[in-house]
Amino acid sequence: MERMVGTVVRGLRAPIIKEGDDIVEVVVDTLMKASEAEGFRINDRDVITVTESVVARAQGNYASINSIAKDVSSKFGKEEFAVIFPILSRNRFGIILRGIAKEAKKIYLMLSYPSDEVGNHLVDMDVLDIKGVNPWTDVLTEAQFREYFGYNKHPFTGVDYIEYYKSIMDDYGIEYEIIFSNNPLTILDYTKNVIACDIHTRFRTKSLLKKYGGHKIYGLDDILNVPTDHTGFNQEYGLLGSNKSTEDMIKLFPRDGQPIVESIQSKVKELTGKTIEVMIYGDGAFKDPVGKIWELADPVVSPAYTKGLEGTPSEVKLKYLADNEFSHLNGAELKSAISEYIKNKDESLVGNMASQGTTPRRLTDLIGSLSDLTSGSGDKGTPIIYIQGYFDSYVK
Repeated sequence: MERMVGTVVRGLRAPIIKEGDDIVEVVVDTLMKASEAEGFRINDRDVITVTESVVARAQGNYASINSIAKDVSSKFGKEEFAVIFPILSRNRFGIILRGIAKEAKKIYLMLSYPSDEVGNHLVDMDVLDIKGVNPWTDVLTEAQFREYFGYNKHPFTGVDYIEYYKSIMDDYGIEYEIIFSNNPLTILDYTKNVIACDIHTRFRTKSLLKKYGGHKIYGLDDILNVPTDHTGFNQEYGLLGSNKSTEDMIKLFPRDGQPIVESIQSKVKELTGKTIEVMIYGDGAFKDPVGKIWELADPVVSPAYTKGLEGTPSEVKLKYLADNEFSHLNGAELKSAISEYIKNKDESLVGNMASQGTTPRRLTDLIGSLSDLTSGSGDKGTPIIYIQGYFDSYVK
């Protein structure tokens, strides 16, 4: 009988993973048990993905707000400094701000508007038009912002993030000033010392600040990016990709992931004779059409993956072929013609009209998004995702 199913995605239920657990053994054991219990075979080019959270948890890659405060203090001493372009998040940035503010003298907090980098809005864009405010040129004080836009709570969290971030700094009794601007150079009118908290534009931001007179310029990726005896770290991303663990602890993005994915691949090969692909995934790369939130608050979708996941898809659009190349055919003849076309397609389809409309994204970003949507971030208990048939085409 003709095969009727293409890609299949399964969320695998794993034990609760704690610090010190062997994440490689946990992943492989979970896969083998799931395969036996659910009756699916392990095939070459299947993909297993593991959420970054459980990898970091197994590594014990945690840090306290005291560790953040100590690192920030070592960089600025008692000098005042700015914190610019943080995302609006209790989980992602609120806990970091606690560490930054703990030993600070004075902070200039500069927020982008109408939204942060990942799409959380302080104010609706339509309101900017009504008020005649240009977010690309207008710099606003806190008083001006409130005069224009009043007090607004996030529609999903019910939090006024301006007040929330102020409350954190108030808890430590420090001086602070809040500014609203989308131009990183604005902050140099207030201070030459800056922590740039943006994620995907951080290199440009830091470069501009240094070029135009900044003195002590750091990013979140420059904090807790070296090992010490008493705290977690991430040599590449520092605080980027971290999440709140407790009221005074954060879980950092996992480090040294490449040996982990390669070890999982090797152990599955030993047990089954099959070569599967493996990746660690964080936030998916997609945008919510209603809330307008761009999900990717991690510095990358995948910090580690096996070589078979490099590159982008090389696919043709079936409807293009059916409507253009083979519009004169029907039924079995159409199917045969399209199948033959796929079998003989070029490895690279860049510029080929038959590939228009296919997704021009990296495999790791696509598979990471698929995995993130499958596992969710709540109580599903499936931090491991098993994907079959992802690389299949119409002819298989």
